[in-house]
Amino acid sequence: MGIDDINKYRIILASKSPRRRELLKDLGLKFELAASDRPEVYPSHLKGKDIALYLAEEKANDFREKVKEGEIVITADTIVWCNGRVLDKPSGREDAHQILREISGNTHEVITAVSLLSRNRQSTFYSSTKVTFTRLTDEEIEYYIDNFKPYDKAGGYGIQEWIGLAACSFLEGSYFNVMGLPVEQLYHELQKFIHDS
Repeated sequence: MGIDDINKYRIILASKSPRRRELLKDLGLKFELAASDRPEVYPSHLKGKDIALYLAEEKANDFREKVKEGEIVITADTIVWCNGRVLDKPSGREDAHQILREISGNTHEVITAVSLLSRNRQSTFYSSTKVTFTRLTDEEIEYYIDNFKPYDKAGGYGIQEWIGLAACSFLEGSYFNVMGLPVEQLYHELQKFIHDS
């Protein structure tokens, strides 16, 4: 089973992320866009991967009554887990600076959960990547924030941007997961999902 078999289905990407759109397009998938406006709120007892899994499934729940035969809805959520807590999308410049200072000279975990939903079934999986950054100066952090404005990104940065080139010293796991979608895993999970349907 290859891309042509997957493209026989109507694939719906329920995400506002331009990175996820770009990655799916590069994978060769034909897809349409939809939005999940569900707030990214989760029970306080959840930690790490369980937060991402919960949010991806909650986003999929928005489409449970709408998904039709022959359609597959893809929802996803990416979190950055560092020092035992989630580093969210920055609320502003000061928050972005504080988040990047915490990541600087440290190792954090980027976790993306993906949920596949059809008329008859749902499958949810996750990918985890450990990312280590060298120590950044305040000037470097300010340069990055001013020039790349990473306010729509979990953990306040995009690995594919200047900061990834200048500061990412070690990465264990999927690079594309850090961008927001573990496409290699998604490709194989889609094949399995269709085969088992």
